[in-house]
Amino acid sequence: MIEKGILKGGKRKEESWKEVKVALKEPFKEALDRFKTEVQNRKDFDPSALLQFGLFMSMGVLNMMKGIEAEFGEKGQEVVKTALVKTGYDVGRQMVDPEKIPEGISDIELMSYLATIINTEAWTSIEDPRIDNEDKCSFDILWCPLQDVYSAFDCRVQRYLVQGIINYFRDNVFENSDFQVYFTSTIPSGAECCNFVVERKKPGEPDKWETYSKQLENKALKKKG
Repeated sequence: MIEKGILKGGKRKEESWKEVKVALKEPFKEALDRFKTEVQNRKDFDPSALLQFGLFMSMGVLNMMKGIEAEFGEKGQEVVKTALVKTGYDVGRQMVDPEKIPEGISDIELMSYLATIINTEAWTSIEDPRIDNEDKCSFDILWCPLQDVYSAFDCRVQRYLVQGIINYFRDNVFENSDFQVYFTSTIPSGAECCNFVVERKKPGEPDKWETYSKQLENKALKKKG
C-alpha cells in the first residue's frame, strides 16, 4: 500500500494551506453532490467502478485522437488539441475563485496548492508536494489511475488538458508571474514516480511545456506516416 503522499481532501503541512482553501473549489461540483447523496453510500456500490469508467473514457479520448491524427494529419491534430485545451481551461475555472485568494500568499505557494487540487481531484492521483524555495515548487505523483493503461507517449493527451488549466491561471490568477512546468520522470517510462517541477519563468524564456508538446505532436505525425 502507498502510505506516503496525499489524496483528495488531504491536508498540506504548510500553515498557509488553510488560508488558501477558501479560494479552492471542486470541479464538477453539481455532479459530485448528486453522487455523494444518491450513490456513494449505497451498500452495493463498488468504488472501483469509477476507475473503470474513467479508464474507459480515457482510452476513448486517446483512440479518438490517434484516429483523427491518422485520418486528417496536422489539421485533425489541431482540432483535438483545441478541444482538450478548452476542456482544461474550463476545469481550471472551476478549481479556483480568484476573488477569494487571500492577500499575503506568495505566487509559488498558490501555484503549489493549485497543483495539489489538480493532482488529487482532477486526476485522482496520490501526490507528494513540496515548496522548494520562493521561485520553485515540485511534486511527485506516486500513483496515477492511468499508469497501467497509458504509455509514456500516450500521456500527451494529459498535456493539453494541463495546458488549458495553465492558460486559465495565466489569464485570471497570476497577473504578475508566469511559470515553467516540466517533468523529470514518469511512471509509464519505468520510474518509481512522476516528478514535476514548477519554477518561475524568466523574461523572454521559451515555454517548456508548449515546446515539448510540439515535439510530441511532430513525433505523432511522423508515426502516422
